[in-house]
Amino acid sequence: MNQLIAVVGMSGTGKSVVTEYLEQKGYTKIYFGGVIYDKMKEEKIPITPESQREFREAIRKELGMGAVATLLLPKITAAYEKGDTVLDGLYSWDEYLILKEVFGNQLKLLAVVTRKDLRYKRVGKRKERPFNLEEIEERDISEIENLAKGGPIAFADYFVLNNGDREDCKKQVRQILEMLEKEGNDDEEDDE
Repeated sequence: MNQLIAVVGMSGTGKSVVTEYLEQKGYTKIYFGGVIYDKMKEEKIPITPESQREFREAIRKELGMGAVATLLLPKITAAYEKGDTVLDGLYSWDEYLILKEVFGNQLKLLAVVTRKDLRYKRVGKRKERPFNLEEIEERDISEIENLAKGGPIAFADYFVLNNGDREDCKKQVRQILEMLEKEGNDDEEDDE
């Protein structure tokens, strides 16, 4: 049976490291933020941290908190039917509920968590979209208060504690994949 994993976490936790690793393992990546970027480009809105936040919040206000999941549902379904799929950027509880309704227990949430001081340091150093301390704190608060981002993190099926290096992070993901494979094999044996 194909795997459907949504990688969740706050900025700077290492979600992209986990997602890239899963892609290397053959997973098809569906990037939630891509919908936002595409719509902003269509409307010729310059992409900045502030404009992204405003646009994300506006589209969710217009279409509901599950807007991105709803917009991506056909793409997610098609990818999942073909093979293992990783969802990068599921933010809100409503997005989770929409996907859970469609995919049931096949959808697994993998939360990547990191000490706050280390997250902030990573976000400040990254090449794309670096934030200063004030910007990342504002973004954290906005994502928690306006996007209900904490729910999917708290409700995750699996957790990666990413306070170390990339190799430690990947090792934890390998262990989770082994657990998922074992659970899949156990389910198949139960069906016989």
